Amino acid sequence: MAVDYKALKAGGFMRQKQKDMFSMRLKVIGGTVTTTQLKAIQAAADKYGSGYVHLTSRQGVEIPFVKLEDIEDIKKELEEAGVETGVCGPRVRTVTACQGGRVCASGCFDTLSLAEKVDAHYFGKELPHKFKFGITGCQNNCLKAEENDVGIKGGETITWNKDDCIFCGVCVKACRSGAITMSDDEITVEEDKCNHCGRCVRSCSTGAWTGKPGYLLSFGGTFGNEIQKGQELLPIISDEETLFRVTDAAVEFFTEHGQAGERFAKTIQRTGWDALQKKVKEAYDGGK
Repeated sequence: MAVDYKALKAGGFMRQKQKDMFSMRLKVIGGTVTTTQLKAIQAAADKYGSGYVHLTSRQGVEIPFVKLEDIEDIKKELEEAGVETGVCGPRVRTVTACQGGRVCASGCFDTLSLAEKVDAHYFGKELPHKFKFGITGCQNNCLKAEENDVGIKGGETITWNKDDCIFCGVCVKACRSGAITMSDDEITVEEDKCNHCGRCVRSCSTGAWTGKPGYLLSFGGTFGNEIQKGQELLPIISDEETLFRVTDAAVEFFTEHGQAGERFAKTIQRTGWDALQKKVKEAYDGGK
């Protein structure tokens, strides 16, 4: 019987150089795997693989040396333990994320929760080429948001309350972008320098600084055969509804203008950054 290698690849089974051997890609959302899932993965790797797993550069887990005749059995056993297969080919891949505000003191929001929502909304969607979302919780940028087709980075819209300020100058020292200056009785923020890191908020002992969490989006990143840093085209986004309108617009743009085998970055270069910016700005403004 003929083997449909294309379908196997789409379902997360990548052909190895060894005949009839496959590396099985598992679905991992936001780099998080439960201990129950780990036990099931270990058992499957021992039973059907070669007793080890490979951790990919995008927080994935792969089980190499799965035999062709064992594919359905390993899938069934892992699915029963709550472990799904990943995807390959021209579609939306597994969403990566740092630990974010659930764990990290620098995190501006719960990255895993957002990763799960992005995954539920987009995972496996057919597109002209592979498409990657990466989520990082703050300007420390541990997940390197700009490497992704769409990167989501945590930020904060900051507000200073003079009545609570003791003018200690700690916030000025904490600001790495040099956006904050202080006189005897005034604090000034240069908006064009502020990168929304929120360090001023976390450094303040009197509560004079407050921050509203939000999202900074970048578009068109790729670190494959060609390297391009994703570009920020919009102001900070303060709510998930607007966030998903914008990401929907970016995916729609790729669907409408992308050519088979062409990464999102190439599509943007060919059609022009102004065209993408117009599309996502309309979504940012509520589709007006």
